[in-house]
Amino acid sequence: MGDVAIQVEHLEKMYKLYDHQRDRLRDALGLTRKKLYREHYALKDVNLTVERGETVGIIGTNGSGKSTLLKIITGVLNPTGGSIDIRGRISALLELGAGFNMEFTGVENVYLNGTMIGFTHAEIDEKLQDILDFADIGDFVYQKVKTYSSGMFVRLAFAVAINIDPEILIVDEALSVGDVFFQNKCYHKFEEFKKNGRTILFVSHDLSSVSKYCDRVMLLDHGKKLGEGPPKTMIDMYKKVLVHQLDTSDPGKNALKNKKGTGEEEKPKRWQDKLILNPAKDSYGNGLAEIVDFCCIDNSGQITNTIIKGDSFTIRVKVAFFAKVSEPIIAVSFKNRMGVEITGSNTLFEKVDTGTPKDGDTLIATFTQRMSLQGGEYLISLGCTGYREGEFTVYHRLYDIFNINVISSKDTVGYYDMGMDTTVEWVK
Repeated sequence: MGDVAIQVEHLEKMYKLYDHQRDRLRDALGLTRKKLYREHYALKDVNLTVERGETVGIIGTNGSGKSTLLKIITGVLNPTGGSIDIRGRISALLELGAGFNMEFTGVENVYLNGTMIGFTHAEIDEKLQDILDFADIGDFVYQKVKTYSSGMFVRLAFAVAINIDPEILIVDEALSVGDVFFQNKCYHKFEEFKKNGRTILFVSHDLSSVSKYCDRVMLLDHGKKLGEGPPKTMIDMYKKVLVHQLDTSDPGKNALKNKKGTGEEEKPKRWQDKLILNPAKDSYGNGLAEIVDFCCIDNSGQITNTIIKGDSFTIRVKVAFFAKVSEPIIAVSFKNRMGVEITGSNTLFEKVDTGTPKDGDTLIATFTQRMSLQGGEYLISLGCTGYREGEFTVYHRLYDIFNINVISSKDTVGYYDMGMDTTVEWVK
């Protein structure tokens, strides 16, 4: 136990859910022996050991218990059961600025937050200039916080939390605050913590950051621990959880759901049933053809919305035809989050002959390539077009129908990684 920074054993957090407020009052006053509530476990029998100097990630869907676990570790919430042993001074990046007094100035809030964490006035004096330099909000530090813009507020809150120099840093989705330049500064500070051998507990939906920074990852789902191990292994499990294809009855088995225990993999009626789709899809066309199915497949053959940068992947599009169509063009395009088209291709550009399908025919187009896009989220659009009687015709288009999350441990400048081989040499 000498090298353990955080020890969590059989941790549970249960909430009582009442159908009526009067039931809550009657239960609190002990006016009935009848159980008036339903039990909801945000965490159930969770165990975790974090050693000194480790960076441990926690991933899971919304509602899996990630933030609840961090709030219990930092003392914001009390557990219903289990035990926690913390060995070291903690600074937490949870709800930024939660402890700020809006009537105090920025500098006064620095001292207030530092004191709450456990630092003396003299210790905060030593850190004050580093905090102010990191926040970089000028003379506003001497104004009341209630006059700040949201950007200035989060900059100061982050600067206080990360420059206090804790032994254990707890981070919950807090690295992407402020503008791109401040975000860059935040990540540099995070990397500095890691290089200095500090203990970090990191919760994020950004799987690229989890893959890049974490030594080990724990996967939570509906309050239960599904697994723990190397980032890539846990991310692969998480991908199956996202599309409801992980057998959670036995956390030790990373297996697909099967039919009535026969061991036969259950095959969905459509490929797209294994994807997370856009509920607000934009679909249109003249109806002579229809994109009836589609999917994204990683290099292990699994249908998924998540691709590791550098891996080979495939997008497959199935089109049904309801009339004779000459040389249809099947297309795939990628957009960034802002809706800017980044790249794409189609069967015409790739010089693939699609022939002349007729009513009742079905065509499957397969696009395979290496993923060279930088880490991040991309929106995928699909289309079937062509020329009919000399006029460009849209038979069917699906705009932004699903997303691809690219996980990267190394990003370069721009949208694409050029895959450069880089060397240096010493000149005497």
